Amino acid sequence: MEVLTKAEEKAMKFLWSIKKGLIRDVVKEYDEPKPAYTTIATIIKILEKKGFVGRRAIANTYEYYPLIKEEDYSKKYMKSFVKRYFSDSFKSMVSAFGTNEELSTEDMEDLIKHFQNQIDKKKTE
Repeated sequence: MEVLTKAEEKAMKFLWSIKKGLIRDVVKEYDEPKPAYTTIATIIKILEKKGFVGRRAIANTYEYYPLIKEEDYSKKYMKSFVKRYFSDSFKSMVSAFGTNEELSTEDMEDLIKHFQNQIDKKKTE
């Protein structure tokens, strides 16, 4: 799966949020100053070519809808991110964040609890 550009990802986030809609519906989701209709139309067409968006004819226009769930994209993006920046090792990524001074003790404790819950869950499966 391809990684989306920032502009494509932003348009997809709005489309995921509204579930389906016309290009003008996606444009409405942007903050002021809103991008040009034609700019969003171009981004949506690129997303369609990449296989992220489908369309359905309605009168003389199209309704667009996501072909991939946001959660599925996020998982694949994270796997790609870990592969590129952490030698395909989630352990290395977590370790890097764990040594980051911006991660509070409380955050680390929450992560430990989360991982312990996941370990316990896997042991009972």
